[in-house]
Amino acid sequence: MKRRIFYAVATAMATAAQAEEASLPTIQVEAEQVVDANTADLSIDSLLRNMPSDGGEWILEVPGVSGVSMGTHGTDPVIRGQKNNQLNVLLGGAYIFGGCPNRMDPPSSYANPVVYDSALVIKGMQSLIYGAGGPGGTVLYERHTPEFKASESFYGKAGAGYETNGAIWNAYADAAAGSNKAFMRGTISASEQTENYTDGNGDEVHSGYKQNAGNLLLGMRTDGGTLFRFDLDAVRGSDTKYAGARMDSPVSDSDSYKLAIESGQVGSFSSIKADVYRTDVYHEMDNFSLRTPPSSMWMWVPSDSVTDGARLLGDLMLADGTLTLGLDYQANDRDATRYTSGMAATFPTMLQSYLWPGVSIEQPGVFGEYAGSFSKGNDYTVGLRVDYVDSSASKADLAAMGTSPNDLYTAYYGTTATDQTDTNVSALYRMEHLLSAQTTFRWGLSRTVRSADATERFIAANSSMPPMRWVGNPDIEPEAHHQADLGFTFNLQKGAVSVTGYYDDVSDYILLDRARSQEGIAVSDGAYIYRNVDAVLYGFDLEADYQWAPHWRSRFTAAYVYANNETDDRAIGQTPPLEGTASLEYWQERWMLAGELRAVDRQTRVDDDPTTGSGVDFGETPGYTIYRLYGLFKLGKQADLKYGIDNLFDKYYREHLNKPSGFDPTSNTPVYEPGRSYWARLEAKF
Repeated sequence: MKRRIFYAVATAMATAAQAEEASLPTIQVEAEQVVDANTADLSIDSLLRNMPSDGGEWILEVPGVSGVSMGTHGTDPVIRGQKNNQLNVLLGGAYIFGGCPNRMDPPSSYANPVVYDSALVIKGMQSLIYGAGGPGGTVLYERHTPEFKASESFYGKAGAGYETNGAIWNAYADAAAGSNKAFMRGTISASEQTENYTDGNGDEVHSGYKQNAGNLLLGMRTDGGTLFRFDLDAVRGSDTKYAGARMDSPVSDSDSYKLAIESGQVGSFSSIKADVYRTDVYHEMDNFSLRTPPSSMWMWVPSDSVTDGARLLGDLMLADGTLTLGLDYQANDRDATRYTSGMAATFPTMLQSYLWPGVSIEQPGVFGEYAGSFSKGNDYTVGLRVDYVDSSASKADLAAMGTSPNDLYTAYYGTTATDQTDTNVSALYRMEHLLSAQTTFRWGLSRTVRSADATERFIAANSSMPPMRWVGNPDIEPEAHHQADLGFTFNLQKGAVSVTGYYDDVSDYILLDRARSQEGIAVSDGAYIYRNVDAVLYGFDLEADYQWAPHWRSRFTAAYVYANNETDDRAIGQTPPLEGTASLEYWQERWMLAGELRAVDRQTRVDDDPTTGSGVDFGETPGYTIYRLYGLFKLGKQADLKYGIDNLFDKYYREHLNKPSGFDPTSNTPVYEPGRSYWARLEAKF
């Protein structure tokens, strides 16, 4: 992105946190440093919360971003009401797809925040260069290349923290050595929740996790300035418990490898970037090892997901702007098989279902995006992207307990899992107008096409009880999102306000529903199925920061989304309600204290009746307000102590977004959030 977009409040906070002398600086808002409700750039160093358990929890402070979870680990981001494969999530520039069909381990669960430097959240469709689809937005978890000052050859940081509710601890170390010509950087981290947390009612909630993560970054620059960089990441997760699911996850591991090359002038191109990567996930879930096991019907699901990818981008300087041309490729292979013990309480060895029957999805794409200016203060971006998607299921004919995936597809849709191909054309046009030194107006139009993922197209979870079946649709059509957004940023003398409104008209929205002999559905037995409907989503995001006095500042946010199934004229389930936050911070030279409230409205637009809809909601949810206190104390020039109290008044509440269990809808249980919790975190640089 040509323009660097900052939160003015984050800039001021970072400055204050590093200042050893002088009082709090006044926030200076400049044209190139503006609050933008479409984008958030989060720095792990300026985080004033306890260390998030994963990347999904990290970005929840962004207005318009919510999270779906079944416990304290595995938060699955929702941006402007869109979720799952409607979002593009990249870890260090690489795609990773989880191993659980029910998304116990979404991509963000492998983004341990302490091994990344920043998380860039792009809401809606603002660029086509990050991959196919992604109509809801893009999340980029990034690790920076080391930069060394003159005569410096080593630097690093370390930290540790503890939270009382759930007895959660975390620790990490990050060090870089070398020079700007040749360098290495290594990061290690460990975190664990050792006890069940208690909710605001004082009840224990089945929860816990362990996760260790490490990264090794090696790189060199040639005399001509070309950068070669290799990243190796390993994440080891274990004993992850989910109160909102029928199963837990004893193992959730990932390995990723990425080689990147960045060069300056090459022929007519002002810069060239190329990278290749592989991400490998292994995941297990069961219903007996981490909870009181059932007296019979033990279940065990091993699964793996391997993604290979490559991307080549080149920038051409043309007239008043830059033309970015690119090619990318992605291939994902997934297998998930469910085993049962039958009526015995023994380790499961009987093959029960091919949940992902050898699913392969290949996506080569080509794109071009031009960013230029009509005149001073009138910038525009125009882009076009074409993706070819090839999907197949190599094990669709294999039978488990007498029934194959193709038998299920035929029973519900009258089709089988033949190879499916989509050619998806996406485009965008965006404008940004500097109306005055204080006011920026931006608007955009886009069309984004998203093909079905492995679960939507091919999942084949069988059961003797039809409502417990979950069957993908091999013939499901791609979603086509037609979006418009417009927004303003007002730079005030002591702060800034940004608001964006958006509208998304979706053709062939891929809806998780129940089989009731709808058009294209052959039976009416209540099984989970997928079908295309027309849908609309619209809403707004707002954020503001304001400096009341030299030592006092506030931040305000609000977000709302309306999502409707136009074909059936009913709400789309698992849509977040209206919510907002307000904070007040007091800064001194060496310390700060602050408080924040988060207010969430009740959600009455629900899809909670499985006889007429999908039943993915657990009913209406009441509104609530929760409070937290937090602070910082500087221990010299290189160390900070951060601390706080979450859910100050021990509120008993639950989020509206609770992940439903597609494997056993009868076991759906809303998860109530943690009650009061005290935390502290010590960080030091060296």
